[in-house]
Amino acid sequence: MKMKKFINAPETITDEELVGLGLAYPDILDVDGHLVISKDLATADRVTIVTYGGSGHEPAQAGFVGKGMLDVQAVGDIFAAPNGKLVFDAMKLADKGHGVLLLTLNYAGDQLAGKQAIKLAQKAGLNFRQVVTGEEIQFDPNGEDNQRGLAGAVALYHVAAAAAREGKSLDEVAAIAQRYADNMASITVKSTDATHPQNGMSFGDLGETDLMEIGAGQHGEGGGVRVPMMSSKDTVATVAEALSSKLGLKAGDNAFVMINGCGATTMMEMLVLFKDTVEFLKAKGVNVVASMVGEILTVQEAGGFQMNLAKWDDEILRLWNTPCHTPAYSKE
Repeated sequence: MKMKKFINAPETITDEELVGLGLAYPDILDVDGHLVISKDLATADRVTIVTYGGSGHEPAQAGFVGKGMLDVQAVGDIFAAPNGKLVFDAMKLADKGHGVLLLTLNYAGDQLAGKQAIKLAQKAGLNFRQVVTGEEIQFDPNGEDNQRGLAGAVALYHVAAAAAREGKSLDEVAAIAQRYADNMASITVKSTDATHPQNGMSFGDLGETDLMEIGAGQHGEGGGVRVPMMSSKDTVATVAEALSSKLGLKAGDNAFVMINGCGATTMMEMLVLFKDTVEFLKAKGVNVVASMVGEILTVQEAGGFQMNLAKWDDEILRLWNTPCHTPAYSKE
């Protein structure tokens, strides 16, 4: 059976999507080929924030380009990192004389592109720092510790950008971003398989089973533990306990909670999961001081969610409580 997708041609999906993004949000961003550029960059007199990654994970990462978050994103093809030259072009474009913070998710392709871009940036004499996010924790004690970068990076985008807007130096902004990266943890729970939007191919073999996979990869890669489908409360108890333990959360601590829908999970389910997570942490005496709930970093048609917890200090909370305006997330 042919894919039931409202597209024109598989090979032009990303190009056409980016044109549409620029047309939909002309007050927030510009699109130049595979570079998504914040309008705010034109008048920026500060450290700037750049990231990159494949398409197919909407709204991330292009959806978070704008005032108070990302300055430029270099976009790759479906589930593929852009080449290093494009990442370097993004860094060069973003540079306003105060340095560039390059944020990289911990995947092999992204790391390779980052290394290529860094070589070019060093050769060009660009002032930059790189922070790599890999907050996924090892749920299966007998599995691999992949430390993949997941949706938690999105909250970091705003915190780092807020620090830059305060006039902090590149070293200071990078240090805050690194501290954030070191104090967050995520797990993915997959209930149905993702598909590839260019050919309809399924990622995985959960199929019509009554199983879910705890610790699955962002794109549906294996590496997790398959267990019978559980209720929200039981799932949260399992996942939040593992994340809390990893972070050493204790009574009196302040925490950020993100429930990220993987692509086919309803907002109704996400809100139930969030409610159960807040109640779980409250029972431990942990204060939930901020949150994000919704589709943030997705994979086509994947059922399930990512839970991200972060341990926050007063500075992180202050930086979070500043305005931002992007296609996918805004606050006053």
